[in-house]
Amino acid sequence: MGRFEWLMGLYGENFGRLTRMFQPQVLVEGRYLSRVPGGLDLQVDVLAQHAYTVELRLSYLMIDARTGQPDPSAYVRLYRDARQAEATHCYVGRHWQDVLGLRPSVQALVGHRLRMNGFLNKWLDYLEGQGHGPHSLTDGDPSPAEKKNVACA
Repeated sequence: MGRFEWLMGLYGENFGRLTRMFQPQVLVEGRYLSRVPGGLDLQVDVLAQHAYTVELRLSYLMIDARTGQPDPSAYVRLYRDARQAEATHCYVGRHWQDVLGLRPSVQALVGHRLRMNGFLNKWLDYLEGQGHGPHSLTDGDPSPAEKKNVACA
């Protein structure tokens, strides 16, 4: 199996895991929290709902001291019609151009997407094993007291 085929397989697995765990295609835009006993709280932001796609951000309630943004986090585009979910970027402090340069080769780009989507796949597997799912998801915006700063953790 080639790298591109492997990547498409990851997109399909990520779609299955995401839809089984959080059913994002039926959530309205907004912020949701998933809490499980003994696990870290997971923030699920539904950033946009479009006719054929859903844009999400998954993150823990920890803030990167340098950027002030949730970290780790993964931005995900879910394609309803193709039944695929793609991690578009995984760290807010670095853009793909910072990692790959302005004119990356196709091989470098596919390799980068494989790493991001492999990370997402493993993270979703871990979250599911911790017990995160539709039953643990609630509406919510954490209060400032609930947010944890990575520098203080």
